[in-house]
Amino acid sequence: MNHLPTKRLRFCLLTLFIVLSSACGLRAVEADKPSKPNFVVIFCDDLGWGDLGCFGNPTIRTKHLDKMAAEGMKFTQFYVGASVCTPSRAALMTGRLPCRSGMCSNKKRVLFPDSKGGIPASEVTLAEALKQGGYSTACFGKWHLGHLKPFLPTSNGFDYFFGIPYSNDMDRLASAPKGREAVFNPKPEYYNVPLMRNEEIIERPADQTTITRRYTEEAIKYIDENKDKPFFIYLAHSMPHIPLFRSPEFVGVSRRGYFGDVIQEIDWSVGQILQKLRDTGLDENTLVVFCSDNGPWLIFGDHGGSAGPLRDGKGSTWDGGMREPTIFWWPKTIPAGEVAADVGSTMDLMATFTKLAGVPTPTANKLDSYDLTPVLKQTGTSKRESLFYYRGYDLMAVRHGPWKLHLYTQTGYGGKRETHNPPLLFNLEHDPGESRNVANDNPEVIEEILAVIKKHQSEMVFAESQLEIR
Repeated sequence: MNHLPTKRLRFCLLTLFIVLSSACGLRAVEADKPSKPNFVVIFCDDLGWGDLGCFGNPTIRTKHLDKMAAEGMKFTQFYVGASVCTPSRAALMTGRLPCRSGMCSNKKRVLFPDSKGGIPASEVTLAEALKQGGYSTACFGKWHLGHLKPFLPTSNGFDYFFGIPYSNDMDRLASAPKGREAVFNPKPEYYNVPLMRNEEIIERPADQTTITRRYTEEAIKYIDENKDKPFFIYLAHSMPHIPLFRSPEFVGVSRRGYFGDVIQEIDWSVGQILQKLRDTGLDENTLVVFCSDNGPWLIFGDHGGSAGPLRDGKGSTWDGGMREPTIFWWPKTIPAGEVAADVGSTMDLMATFTKLAGVPTPTANKLDSYDLTPVLKQTGTSKRESLFYYRGYDLMAVRHGPWKLHLYTQTGYGGKRETHNPPLLFNLEHDPGESRNVANDNPEVIEEILAVIKKHQSEMVFAESQLEIR
C-alpha cells in the first residue's frame, strides 16, 4: 500500500521528464538548424592566374589566400565571361554572357564616364535574386556597370554601396603628367575618380592610396551590422588595375615591387574578412569566393601581373585573358585542400548561390549558369560542358571538355585579328599554354565542336549594346 504512491510518483516524474526532454530536444534542433548561408565574393581587377603564391608565384607572399586555399577548394580551370572589365562584371552579376544583356560592344570595350548606358533594368542581378530570400546586400569597390542613377548598385538589388563607379584610371585630369608618367608614378590627384556612398559622391578625387583598406573596413563593419541575418557582400577591389596604389604600410613589402605590394595588401584584406567571419562565428555558415574580372594587363610591364603558364592576358580570348585564380572557402562544408577538376565560371555563381539560398533561380532571361554545389560538396560534377569566349559580339573560341577551338585569335591590345580555317585546336589539360595546335590529329573533335557552335549560334539572341549609347 505504501509503495503505490511512490510508484505513481515515479511514473509521473518519468513521464514529465520524457515530455520535457522531447520539448527541449525539439527546441535544440530548431536552435541548431542552420540559417541560410551568407555569401562573400571578393573580386579583383586585372589579377593574373600566376599572381598568387598558391597558384605558383615565387615572389608575391599571399599567406592569407594560401591559407584560404588550404582550407578550401582551389579551381584551376575557372573562367570569367569576358576578358575586360564591364562585360566580365555583367556576366558575374547576371549569370549570362554579356552579349545577351548588351553589356559589350565591338566599338567600345568598356563603359566610360561619358557613357549613357548601363546594366538594363530587365536583367536580374545576383543581389536582386538573393533579396527574394531576405538577404541584406552590399557592394564595396568598383562597380563599372553604369554610373548614372538607374545603373548604380542601389538601383540593382544592393542595399548599400561604397566604392567607385568605374575604373580607377578614368577621369584623368588634363593637368596630370603626359604619357605613362601618370601611370608609373601615380598620385591620387591625377585621376578625378569619385568615391561614392550609395548615390552620393563623398570624395573626389578618391584617395586611392587608402582605398583597399577602406573597402575592407566598410565590409567588416557591414558584417558586424548584419551578422544576425543572411547577407551577400560583393567586395570588388579597384586593384591591381593601373594606376597602382597601396597604403603607406604596404610600401616596399614585396620582392615583386610596386605590383607585389598591391597584391599583398589585397591578401591582407582577405585575411581581415576571413578573420571577422571566424570572430563572429559566421565562418561555418559563409561561402567566400575569391576571383578576378580578367587576366593581367601585360602591356604595363612590371605594373601588370602574370598569367603564369597561360597564354596572353587581359583583352584576349587566349586563356591568359579569361582563366582566373579562384578559391572557394566554406569550413565544414567544402573539404579542405581540394583542387577542383571541373571547369567553372563566374556566371555559375548565380545558379550556385540561389540553389544554396533556397531561392528561385531567375527564369525571366536565358542563363549561362550551372550549379557548382555538387562540386563544392564533392557529391558530383558540374553539368557545364562548354565555355564560349566572346570579344564583344564576336565568338572567338569555344572550350568543350578539355578541348579549345579558336575560330579567331587576337592579342589583348593591338595586333590584327587572325582568322583560322581550319580552326586551331588545343588540349588545355595537356597544354594550358595553348602552344601546340593539334587540329590535324583530331578532325573528329573539330567537327564535334563546330556542331556545338552551330547550335549555340542558332539559339543566341543579341541585345543592343549599352556601351554604344551616347
